Amino acid sequence: MRAEIIAIGDELTSGRILNTTSNYAAHCLFQAGHEIHAMHTIGDTPELIAELLIQALKRVDVILVTGGLGATDDDLTNEAVSRALARPATLYPEILTRIQEKLGSRGCVSLDKLAWLPQGAELLNPDTPMAGHLLIHDQVPIFFLPGVPSQMHYLMDKRVLPWLAAHEATYPGLNSCQRLYKFFATSEMTINREIQELKLAPEIDVGYYPVGHDVHLSLTLRGHDQDLTLQLFNRACSQVEHHFGQAIYGRDLETLESVVGDLLTRQGLTLALAESCTGGLISSRITTVAGSSTYFLGGVTSYADSMKENCLGIEKELLSRHGAVSPETAAAMAMNIQRISGADLTLSVTGIAGPGGGTLEKPVGTVHMGLMGPTGLNLHQFDFSGDRMEIQAITAQTGLDLLRRHLLELKTVS
Repeated sequence: MRAEIIAIGDELTSGRILNTTSNYAAHCLFQAGHEIHAMHTIGDTPELIAELLIQALKRVDVILVTGGLGATDDDLTNEAVSRALARPATLYPEILTRIQEKLGSRGCVSLDKLAWLPQGAELLNPDTPMAGHLLIHDQVPIFFLPGVPSQMHYLMDKRVLPWLAAHEATYPGLNSCQRLYKFFATSEMTINREIQELKLAPEIDVGYYPVGHDVHLSLTLRGHDQDLTLQLFNRACSQVEHHFGQAIYGRDLETLESVVGDLLTRQGLTLALAESCTGGLISSRITTVAGSSTYFLGGVTSYADSMKENCLGIEKELLSRHGAVSPETAAAMAMNIQRISGADLTLSVTGIAGPGGGTLEKPVGTVHMGLMGPTGLNLHQFDFSGDRMEIQAITAQTGLDLLRRHLLELKTVS
């Protein structure tokens, strides 16, 4: 089944608000086996709303519209639809009653606008004052959903997808399989070349997506025969996973911090951090994972030399002789945070994020890391490029990947 998505709102076309509803709708429809023919983002212009809707009715099997259903003067979707489809605005007393019951004496005459819908509209959530309705025109279902993301997500999950599933005979979807593989420190072209050499089944749709400092590889297969689709898809996934091995750091919704957390949990190890140039960014990412308190003991953000001395116990003479950005300081940070915390595994990071502070010997982007664990101390030097935020981001990603790879090595040894 072919679907078209139309997001309406001047706040979207001006860039003031990010259009996340279309992304969510496309993901849900795609996962349900439907093809997304097109996605549009337009302003609150009745003529454009009408024109786009009439065009969509001629080329797709289902239409999903978000936004413009509110009570303010710039919410024009229902009026535009009524005129475009020759469906006069009709008062829905049940909506008006709910509004009055909810607001009582605080009610406002302008809210009556919410109770006027195009003729033939079916309420998607009749028991609540939430906007949203279904209109079937020329046998094409048109879902009108609110632009508020939380409300739109609720109706998409609880009303739209179940309705399409219940009418599968009329609006059939394909069996869909999709998996996302995540890489760090591996180029898109390298992945592309090696995928070509694997010679996956021609039915597999392969996509490459640079995301920050990562590359995401997607495998997608859609077909009518569920068993055959799953068989071909699993075979392709096995080929990719066997070939790339540990270069793949995660799948689907996994992040480097969640993968590191899972490895620490499985091995019963604890972690502590000593950060300088990243300003606590790695600690912040680690603690976004639910349950991280079971393995993350804490971290010290020792940005100034005085903090490195007073909180981490690094000797002033060492800092004077080698500098804060040096392998010697990274080593001392990693060893001392382990002594202070008692953690099984520690990571230290010190560097120059810029834009100032660099020298000929130590230019902006110079970063030293120390990794202290059961097998001893490992030191690493990196020369990153970019602006301050980019250097901090790639440093944090690199530190997490060092932890991941070290934990995988420990797992292999044990």
